[in-house]
Amino acid sequence: MPDPDLHTDRPHPARVYDYLLGGSVNFPADRESARRGMRNNPDSLIPPRENRLFLRRAVRFLAARGVSQFLDIGTGIPSPPYVHHIAQEADPGARVLYVDNDPIVLAHSRELLTGGTEYLAADLRDGDTIRAAARRHLDLDRPVALLLVAILHFIGDEDDPHGIVRGLLAGLAPGSYLVLSHLTGDFRPDVWAHVTEVYRRQGVTMRVRPRTEIERFFTGLELVDPGLAIVSAWRPDDDPPAPTDAQVSVYGGVAKLAQ
Repeated sequence: MPDPDLHTDRPHPARVYDYLLGGSVNFPADRESARRGMRNNPDSLIPPRENRLFLRRAVRFLAARGVSQFLDIGTGIPSPPYVHHIAQEADPGARVLYVDNDPIVLAHSRELLTGGTEYLAADLRDGDTIRAAARRHLDLDRPVALLLVAILHFIGDEDDPHGIVRGLLAGLAPGSYLVLSHLTGDFRPDVWAHVTEVYRRQGVTMRVRPRTEIERFFTGLELVDPGLAIVSAWRPDDDPPAPTDAQVSVYGGVAKLAQ
């Protein structure tokens, strides 16, 4: 029986995401939340799948360019290939600091994520704790890739998500990178309004944002080609029949801090 202190009676985004990806680390509340969100959106499995593929391509892209340190905030339930495995294919000495606020994620990560990794139980909004851990486990005099993948749409405007990103970037060396993806309601506003309401009723903040607001996360940074794009169109590996932008509804980009 799950520990009641783990709050398995209410959904957590990481576990809902795990369910949508076909994982097993989820509970009835997570599955019910996912099913409710899927009622108005038959394409619900596409955004998490394409987002996960984007993350892997972005990490591979940066590792090939010599980035060997990664700060992954909002890790979620681990699924292979892990960020550190991809990075260590290019550099066996690559290091990754994983951060998540779900104790269930923490338990699974400690079991699975070994070798050149550290794990921090912290919330994205607790910048001081994250920065202190990054100083302990990474060399902040060298470039770091900050991974904020499918997490900022769970931060409301009242918590100043753009300020959170600026604060995290401020402690990184020139030549570091930001990898960011974010849900949007640009293509199907009614669908995502329904999903947002499902989360709200279960006590989870969700804020899908338009492209203009997502672009602001990259202010002052140098976006690499192809810029901010629907994640399925960001440096795809091959040319299978691609889902439509509306089916994906996730923007993503990779940007460099000026030297």
